[in-house]
Amino acid sequence: MHLSRVDRHLKSTIAKVGQVRFAPTRTSHFAYLVRAIIYQQLAGRAAETIHGRVVALLEGDVTPERLLDQGADGLRAAGVSANKFLALQDLAVRTRDGRLVLNDRDLSRIGDHEIIQELSEVRGIGPWTAQMFLMFQLRRLDVWPTGDLGVRKGYGLIHSTPEISAKELEFAGELLRPYRSVAAMYCWRAIDLA
Repeated sequence: MHLSRVDRHLKSTIAKVGQVRFAPTRTSHFAYLVRAIIYQQLAGRAAETIHGRVVALLEGDVTPERLLDQGADGLRAAGVSANKFLALQDLAVRTRDGRLVLNDRDLSRIGDHEIIQELSEVRGIGPWTAQMFLMFQLRRLDVWPTGDLGVRKGYGLIHSTPEISAKELEFAGELLRPYRSVAAMYCWRAIDLA
């Protein structure tokens, strides 16, 4: 495995954790982003409840059209905050009118950086959410979320470095190309091992 060859510290973690896998996607790209917006800054149980209510309100059909058919009252009654309602509306409008490309054929032609830029233009979606979309929804293997505290902490644990900045982690990650998404998974798992 490439990561074991280029980083002896990571090799030890890989040996302890075993092979990591990115689970196949089960939702549409739009539904993934709706969930991501709802879950932001909420405790797991509360986010799960609100997300469940929204999916039920849309009768399981999480599409831009269905979301736009719901007024603020319906989504607010489901527990969606005013700011998240505006973010969901922006996501739905951009997707419906084609400003935000979410079909696999077109996404396969767009680089990671461009996807992050386009997603970050949507209200309520920042670079971290866009990177998680790339990793877990599109299953891209070379995403390196240096702003993620868990990745930084895990990398520090693996390499016995107490604190590592995002800039330092960016530089360190060059060695891990083209499998930085996999390396990030091992960084998160290193925290579980600690």
